[in-house]
Amino acid sequence: MLDKKEAVRAYKLRVSPMGVFTVVNSANGKVLVGTSKALDTKFNSILFQLRTGRFPNPALQADFEQYGEGAFSYEVADTLEPKEDSACNCDDELKTLEALWLDKLKPYGEKGYNKEKIARDGFAGDG
Repeated sequence: MLDKKEAVRAYKLRVSPMGVFTVVNSANGKVLVGTSKALDTKFNSILFQLRTGRFPNPALQADFEQYGEGAFSYEVADTLEPKEDSACNCDDELKTLEALWLDKLKPYGEKGYNKEKIARDGFAGDG
């Protein structure tokens, strides 16, 4: 049996799954696409913000208040394998993976909660 110090050390050394997630509203079909370096804990963070009325996306917050928590589900859309170098922050890889899912799902306007990004070269979803 592990003692408390060993359990804390093991927790700190664990590698959290990272990648792209979706939050889906089953009442209206809208989707939020995002990334996280800790997919296993991201939904709890989102739910906390929504329950306290502090989620940074006003449209999703309003729908959460209208339809209730039961209308929302969290899904891992894609994962990014951790690099051998644990110091890698993988931001570029996460942005690329997110751009692929944004292009695939197009969660903008009536279809979702994301704001469409316009890159400097004029292409959407790549900024």
